[in-house]
Amino acid sequence: MPSPSTDTLRLLAIRDTPLSLDEVFDAVRDPAAGGIALFVGTVRDVDEEQPVTQLSYSSHPTAVDLLRTVATRIADECDIVALAAVHRVGDLAVGDLAVVVAASAVHRAEAFEAGRRLIDELKTEVPIWKHQTYTDGDASWVHAE
Repeated sequence: MPSPSTDTLRLLAIRDTPLSLDEVFDAVRDPAAGGIALFVGTVRDVDEEQPVTQLSYSSHPTAVDLLRTVATRIADECDIVALAAVHRVGDLAVGDLAVVVAASAVHRAEAFEAGRRLIDELKTEVPIWKHQTYTDGDASWVHAE
C-alpha cells in the first residue's frame, strides 16, 4: 500500500503558541468526509487529588518527525480522508488547550477509530514531557521514565 499523500496528513505540529480548534477542524474538513472526530486535551486543575496551577510541556527535537511517523502509520492502517494533530509546549495555565487531534473519514466509525489511535499513540510514542506545578509549590514530572 502506498504511503499517505500530503493531502491525508494535513497538519502535524508542535507549537509554543496557543492552539486553535478551528485550525485543526478546518485542516481535516473535506467534501469526501462524512464524519470528523475531534479530540481536545486541556490542562485540568487537579491531578491525582493534588490541585494543579500550571503545566509545562517540553519536547525532544525529533518529536514532529515521530508524530509524522505515527500519523503515517495510522493513515496507512485506517480508512480515513485526513488527519491533523497539534501539541503545545511551554507553560500552560489551567484550562489551556494542550493538544488537538482530528480525523475525518467517509463514515464516523473510521473517524473515531483513527482519532482515538492518533491521540493514544501520540501520547505513548512522541517524546513530549509534562511537568506539573501544584498549589502547594511542589512539582513533578508526569510519566517520566
